[in-house]
Amino acid sequence: MNHAFWKGRRVFVTGHTGFKGSWLALLLQVLGADVHGLALPASTSPALFTDADVANGMHSRFGDIRSLDTLQRALLDAQPEIVLHLAAQAIVSESFDRPLDTLHTNIIGTANLLESVRGVAGVKAVVIVTSDKCYENNEATQAYREDQPLGGNDPYSASKACTELVTASWRYSFFDRTEHPIIATARAGNVIGGGDWSRDRLIPDMIRAFVRGAPALLRNPDAVRPWQHVLEPLCGYLQVAERCASSPDFGQAWNFGPDHTDTKPVREIADMLAGYWGDGARWEQQCHNPVKEARTLKLDSSKAQTLLPWRPVTDIAEGLRLTAQWYKGYAARRNVRDMTEQQIRELLARNQA
Repeated sequence: MNHAFWKGRRVFVTGHTGFKGSWLALLLQVLGADVHGLALPASTSPALFTDADVANGMHSRFGDIRSLDTLQRALLDAQPEIVLHLAAQAIVSESFDRPLDTLHTNIIGTANLLESVRGVAGVKAVVIVTSDKCYENNEATQAYREDQPLGGNDPYSASKACTELVTASWRYSFFDRTEHPIIATARAGNVIGGGDWSRDRLIPDMIRAFVRGAPALLRNPDAVRPWQHVLEPLCGYLQVAERCASSPDFGQAWNFGPDHTDTKPVREIADMLAGYWGDGARWEQQCHNPVKEARTLKLDSSKAQTLLPWRPVTDIAEGLRLTAQWYKGYAARRNVRDMTEQQIRELLARNQA
């Protein structure tokens, strides 16, 4: 990643109050970017956005991406060169509880964002973040490539596949001239890291149990996922944006997942996290799993590794160590912004090595 590219660069981020969005906003601040954000207020308590005072150092405003007028006004005020779209309903289990809200936010919200970009001169690149769950999952053992079919057997996955299709349609219908911004999509694997307090996610659910001294309950210990530290795909998103700002060749879909050795079953991730946490941390299998989820999901990131080039610099063991370290620091009342920015600087140093 070219750190100098981001110095003083006007960047617009949707969803900057969420887990990944907060890390991204801080990453951009560390890089010296002029960061503007639009999002709903943080949906969890505690929240990384609040505890790390993410708004201090950027132009933060609250608003709903389901409102076209809200997005248009925010983008016109920000006048960005780079747009990074992370705002979404991001919890699989919640998509079963609120399927229509999930579809509206993830599909129409993205269409609103793309339509709003059309009215802002000076935008060079847009990166739409979707998910590794956008693929038609046939429970195969091979890793999914960007050219394989999209699909969705649950509302969340379907919303992400539709987001890809909506983005492609706007790219080919409205952003087809040299003076138009280049539009890319990014499909990341399962991310971990400090400051995630969402419900029904492996790491925050385990941390909450460990803090109580109770065993963590796992819904599906044998489910296989592509695990990676949150900063890995975020650096990938920025690399795609850099390339899109200078060449239309990068306006396409990109996978960001770990090396194949870090695509592991939930039980192995749980064992490693419990080991790093210590204090007798343990887990048990939940008796009943109410959520229908794919058993196996793997990503092939060879295109990003070859063409950007991007590759993860932190393996899953180190990512889990950093995650446990962050939550232990939080429990010890360390300064949340300081310890988050410290991990960002450590990864940026490795990225440049």
